[in-house]
Amino acid sequence: MKNHEIAELFNRFGRLLEMTDENVFKIRAYFKAAENIDALGQDLQVLADEQKLSEIPGVGKALEEKIIEYLKTGKVEAYERLIQDVPETLIDVMSVPSVGPKKAKLFFDKLKVKTVADLAKAIDDGKLAGLDGIKEKTIQNIKDGIALIQQGQARLPIDTATLVAQQFVSALKELPEVKRVEVAGSLRRAKETIGDIDLLVDATDAKKVMDAFVALPWVKTVNGHGETKSSILTKENVQVDLRVIPANVFGAALLHLTGSQTFNVKLRQIAIKKDMKVSEWGIFKIKGETETLLPSDTEEKCFKALDLPYIEPELREEIGEERLWSGGKMPPLVTLKDIKGDLHSHSTYSDGRNTIEDMANAAKALGYEYLGCTDHSARLKIARGVSQEDLLKKIKEVEELNKRLKGFRVLCGSEVEIDSEGNLDYNEDTLARLDVVIASVHSGFEQSKEQLTRRIVKACQNKYVHAIGHPTGRHIGKREGYQIDFKEICHAAVDTGTFLEINAFPNRLDLDSANAYFARGMGVKFLIDTDAHSKTHLPYMTYGVGVARRGWLTADDVVNTRSLAQLEKMLKK
Repeated sequence: MKNHEIAELFNRFGRLLEMTDENVFKIRAYFKAAENIDALGQDLQVLADEQKLSEIPGVGKALEEKIIEYLKTGKVEAYERLIQDVPETLIDVMSVPSVGPKKAKLFFDKLKVKTVADLAKAIDDGKLAGLDGIKEKTIQNIKDGIALIQQGQARLPIDTATLVAQQFVSALKELPEVKRVEVAGSLRRAKETIGDIDLLVDATDAKKVMDAFVALPWVKTVNGHGETKSSILTKENVQVDLRVIPANVFGAALLHLTGSQTFNVKLRQIAIKKDMKVSEWGIFKIKGETETLLPSDTEEKCFKALDLPYIEPELREEIGEERLWSGGKMPPLVTLKDIKGDLHSHSTYSDGRNTIEDMANAAKALGYEYLGCTDHSARLKIARGVSQEDLLKKIKEVEELNKRLKGFRVLCGSEVEIDSEGNLDYNEDTLARLDVVIASVHSGFEQSKEQLTRRIVKACQNKYVHAIGHPTGRHIGKREGYQIDFKEICHAAVDTGTFLEINAFPNRLDLDSANAYFARGMGVKFLIDTDAHSKTHLPYMTYGVGVARRGWLTADDVVNTRSLAQLEKMLKK
C-alpha cells in the first residue's frame, strides 16, 4: 500500500507551505488528510479504483486529484514545483527546537540557509546575530537544539527499533534451521533509545541462517558475513547484528549480550569471588587450571549457578543498583498483562484521529476494562482544544455510548492546560463533571525552575486533578525536560493523592525510569498512559510498561492495574 508514502508526502507539503504565504486552512488540510490517510485500514489504490477517495475525511477534490496523480506517476507536480522554491531540506531546519517555520524562512531569505549544517555554520560564523527578533538566548537555544537532534539521530526511538527487530525475528523464525530467536542488547532492557539491534539464534545450520539473513529484502549493506556472526545495515540505516549460539550456552550468551556493561562487570566481580568465570561462552567453575562448564543453556540456570535470583533484563542497569546487589528479593515488576485500561487518550473532539467509539472499541479489543478520553482543553488551540460548549456535548455522547457498551466503560475526561500561574482551563463546576482530569504543561517552558515547579504543585492541589501528564515535558530527540524541583513535586503528589504519569508515547516516555524510581521511593502512585491520538497508538502501552519496569515499579504502584470498580474509588480524590 502507498498510504504511508502519500501521508508522508502531504505532511511534507504542509510543512513547506508553512514557509510561504499560503492560506492557513489549506496548510491544515494537508496535515489533516495525512493523518486520516495514515490511519486508514484500506488501500488507497482500491479506494481510487472504486472512486471513493472523496469519502476519506479531509480529502477534497484538489487533494483527491493529487492522490490519483501520485498513484499513477509516483509524484505530484505541484509538490515538485514547490520544492524548486522551498527546498525539502528546510523541513529538517524547521524541526530544530526554537526554529519553526518563521525563523526558518528568515534564515533562508536572509542567509540562504537550506540545511541544518548551513544553520550550524551560520551560527559559528556569527551571522544570526543582528537578524530581526534573534537574540543571544535564541541563538544558544538553536545551537542546543542542533546538538540534541544530532545526538538523537545516532540512536533509534524504541518503537522504530522494536518494529525493525520484529521484522527480522519473524523472518528468521520462518527458517526451518532456526530453533530459537531472541532480541538482546539495550532493546531487551527497554531503553528509551537504541544504538543497534542484537539478535541471537539457536540453529541446526548456522551457515544457511547467515546466508538467508544477509539476503533479506530489507538489507541495504552487508558489513560482515561470517558463519556464526553477521552484521547488516537496513535501507533505513539501522544496524542489525546476528549471532548463532550453541544451545548449551545460549543462556550465557543472552545474558552477556543483553548487558548492560556495568551489570556484566558486576557479574564478573561476583564470579571471581566464587572462583567462577562468566562470559558469553558459559558459566565456569574454576579449580586450579581446570574450568568446568556449568549449566548455561538458560539465563535462569546462569543466575542459579552464581547463587543469584533471576534479575529481569530491565533491572540490569545502574538504576537501583544498591538494591540490586543487596541480597534482597527481586520485586514482581508490573507487566503489560496487569494493565486494565488507559486513562489518557484523544479523540476527534480535539486533535485525535478517531472517534470516541472507535477508540473505545480498540481499547476493548486489547482486553481493557476502561478508557479515559481526555481531549485537550480550550486553551491549547494548536491542538484544537475543546470549548466549554463542545465539552458538554462530549459528556453527553460518552453517557450515551456507555449505555451501549458491554463490559467496558469510557471515562469522560480532559487533559487540562496548566497556565503560567498554575491555574486550569475549566471552572470547578465543569471539572467536577469529569471522570478523570489530567493536568499538563504545554507552554512557558522557558520559565524559571521555581515558577514551573509552583505551577505543577498548584495543579496537584486542585481537588479535581487526578494526575499530572508527562510531568517533565521532555520530547526525546528534540527537547530536554524543563527545569523543575522534582522532589517538591513528588511531595505535592503524595500529599494531595495526585498520580504522576508515565507517558508511553515513544517520543515522550516521561517520566523516565530514573524519575519513576525516585518518585516510587517517595510514595508516589503512577498512571501508565499512551497519550494516544489514534487507535493505532494504544499498543504503545508496552513502552510505558518498559519504563515502569526499569524504574522498579510493581503492579501496586500503578493505578491503572486496578479493576474499574477499584479505579473509580481511587478517582474520588
